[in-house]
Amino acid sequence: MSFLKASALRLAIPCRSRYFRSISTGRPHFPCVDAHALRESQLRRKISSAPKTVLQDEECESGPEPPYARPNPTTYTVYHHASPMPLAYGSSLHSFDVAYETWGTLSPAKDNVILLHTGLSASSHAASTALNPTEGWWEKFIGPGKALDTNQFFVVCTNVLGGCYGSTGPSSIDPSTGRHYATNFPILSVFDMVRAQFYLLDHLGVDKLYASVGCSMGAMQSLAAGWLHPERVGKVVSISGTARSSPSAVAMRYAQRSVLMADPNWNHGFYYDGSPPHTGMKLARQIATITYRSGPEWDQRFGRQLKTSRDSQPSQSRPRQPALCPDFLIETYLDHQGEQFCLKYDANSLIYISKAMDLFDMTEDALKGLQLQPILKDSDYLSDAPLHKTSHSKSHPPPTHPPPYLNSLAKGMKPLAKIPVLVLGVQSDILFTVEQQREVADALRMAGNDQVVYYELGGVWGHDTFLLDVLNVGGALRGFLS
Repeated sequence: MSFLKASALRLAIPCRSRYFRSISTGRPHFPCVDAHALRESQLRRKISSAPKTVLQDEECESGPEPPYARPNPTTYTVYHHASPMPLAYGSSLHSFDVAYETWGTLSPAKDNVILLHTGLSASSHAASTALNPTEGWWEKFIGPGKALDTNQFFVVCTNVLGGCYGSTGPSSIDPSTGRHYATNFPILSVFDMVRAQFYLLDHLGVDKLYASVGCSMGAMQSLAAGWLHPERVGKVVSISGTARSSPSAVAMRYAQRSVLMADPNWNHGFYYDGSPPHTGMKLARQIATITYRSGPEWDQRFGRQLKTSRDSQPSQSRPRQPALCPDFLIETYLDHQGEQFCLKYDANSLIYISKAMDLFDMTEDALKGLQLQPILKDSDYLSDAPLHKTSHSKSHPPPTHPPPYLNSLAKGMKPLAKIPVLVLGVQSDILFTVEQQREVADALRMAGNDQVVYYELGGVWGHDTFLLDVLNVGGALRGFLS
């Protein structure tokens, strides 16, 4: 080493020595890990003291998102279907329940019904009712003078088949065994969910819907409703949905299922008499939350802000000390969202319903593979709906590089050719991208539908725009339904 280099090194060391800390040989302290261990022990104590009690997260605080109340058996109505229903993937349910809530007044002719479809984890409690006055997940969109105007419409919302808020799902009791279905529950399709809903409509005496409305997974159901029963659906609304789950969306949901199923407490789905997969559910929700919003919103909302902590504050002798536990505000937000959700929803329902979303594909090839057919009274209903070669209107240019499956998607969606359809997408949505919304509109127009209304919204709220943008989402919906 040269004299100059050695001198420079001796000069540099004192300048940096004020930042040196002695390396601790003790056991590191991780508050986030300790908090998780404490939560696990609390759950075990609850289970040991009341093994048959359904666990609920009573200690969850309301976070940055609106707190949506869960229903309970006294605040919704249950339709029981006593006869078997065959399912798309070959098995069947011997009987099932559908939980539902309603708003508005059913007209004497029963022609003012709007069927509202939910996202993956939502309940039937879309808005407050006399039985449950707490806010619902679409509170600002349902009511007198709102987008779904209850002065005009009778709105019905169900908890989907496979869910855990009153409808039959994996957490329900299998009547043939007297135990929870768990993962003995059959694989579902979105079409199965819709068929169960139409059995409810039959029970209510509703022959034809004024409209089928859905957001996110509900948009899949809304399109499926028009496809299965084209003569019984007056209008279709698809908000931030898709007609064919994309590989990127499948990947995101697969990651959620993977961390959930890797939790030892999941126990192949048979956890109802033991500890729930709290860790897996928390991680799955964190992954999901990332997909529900957009990068620009994270920047505006959190930036690179760090949480304040007495132990991490800078001083004259050292810089701020980073932590391996949640340190950035965005980390604390995700941690809170995961913790808030982990006991509010059944893990198996998350697995089954997210898988049904992945399997959703309205291309002709996929529908033929399931041997699905629209249910029609008029056998000639579809005969005079020619397939168009073009897919665009004056305000909607054709796709620059149409995907290879677009023709098959158009052929698959031909049953929707005579139904007015509103397709609404959000430019910042990373889960159901605007390209997927354009595909739906393109395929419908190619299928011969000249009553397609298509809008793209800006903003930074991402996929959750349908929950938050009352002005634009509500305005488009109100105009289309009027």
